[in-house]
Amino acid sequence: MQRAGSNVAKEMIKEAIAEKFDIKSLISSSSSSNAIRVADLGCSVGTNTFTAMQNVIESMERKCHSNDTTTKIPEFQLFFNDHASNDFNTLFTSLPLDRPYFAAGVPGSFHARLFPKSSLHFVHSSYALQWLSKLPEDLVDKSSLAWNKGRIHYTSAPEQVANAYAAQFAKDMEVFLNARADEIAVGGMMILNIPALPHGVRPSQLMSSVLSDFVEQTLFDMVTAGSISEAEADSFNLPLYFPSPKEMTQLVHNNGHFSIERMEITDPRSMIDFPITIPALIMHFMSGFESVFTEHFGGEIIDELFERTLGKSDEISSRFASSYNKGTTLFLVLKRK
Repeated sequence: MQRAGSNVAKEMIKEAIAEKFDIKSLISSSSSSNAIRVADLGCSVGTNTFTAMQNVIESMERKCHSNDTTTKIPEFQLFFNDHASNDFNTLFTSLPLDRPYFAAGVPGSFHARLFPKSSLHFVHSSYALQWLSKLPEDLVDKSSLAWNKGRIHYTSAPEQVANAYAAQFAKDMEVFLNARADEIAVGGMMILNIPALPHGVRPSQLMSSVLSDFVEQTLFDMVTAGSISEAEADSFNLPLYFPSPKEMTQLVHNNGHFSIERMEITDPRSMIDFPITIPALIMHFMSGFESVFTEHFGGEIIDELFERTLGKSDEISSRFASSYNKGTTLFLVLKRK
């Protein structure tokens, strides 16, 4: 699914670099080297990051040739970033042998500074910014209106719960944008691909929300069965948020360091040429969140959680039929002012 999202964004990234990325000016203003420095934030360990970065580099090389056939192609340095717990050994073992760039790993949260001031020219992040830096404390506070008892997310919760998630996301984005504003040179570019909530759509209508609702049901089935305690379930919440385009526009404008060059909702499923089955979607969901469940409940519940959720496939399929079935990924191009 994430590869499909990257494929949908591929041509738009090419267009953004061709139209908005001024390589010559960025290199001429650099006092350190004749190199373009690129960072992929939230790279994980799979090949998706290499595919996305190859597209970025090829687009930049094409831009150089189109501007002036005598212009020397700059060297490229790519920084692959993720949390320190990321398996960088696996990542770098998989590096393409014929890569046209110098590679480095940068461990750490992108909700903080990672690079020297004005050292980057291009930043890319795909399917990573939906993760919150932390969960709102009110979700587990029994005296709060945002106490999320009996639920694991905000999509089917009262407004106070959704507001708590939105407030945390806004704080995270402010920190993120301020950090990138320090790190990206003036005129540099940032491209973000984020799961989002289209205008006029309720959070509960998203396909991802349908899945989380059924996983939620399964968790509390396991409470009834005695597999986990009610207190454990009530203190668990998924740490992710899907912003709307309107929210993102306001957050970027409030921050003031970047101009919005392009923003649109895309549909990664348009790039998938095989049937998407319910078991495959459940497996995709569990693979993405297994570490979150394991950290809270322990690894021994994972198989039961998966099997019980799989047993709800017919119900999930029925809910999917009435869920929102169009684009839910936000493609955003920002330029450092």
